[in-house]
Amino acid sequence: MALLWSGGLDRLRNSIRSDDGERGDVPGWVMITLMSAVLVAGILALAKPALEGLFNDAIGRVTQP
Repeated sequence: MALLWSGGLDRLRNSIRSDDGERGDVPGWVMITLMSAVLVAGILALAKPALEGLFNDAIGRVTQP
């Protein structure tokens, strides 16, 4: 197990040290992630009353005798 862990750490260390130009744009991905989260939060804020009404109506129909 220790050998497996050690090998994984070596691979991670080597991948961090490599001067590969194709590693990606980390700030860009962070911005995309934040923009996606804000977009989802905005849509949820607009749709929340309709979704609550839909949910309450569905639960009401299921629990009616």
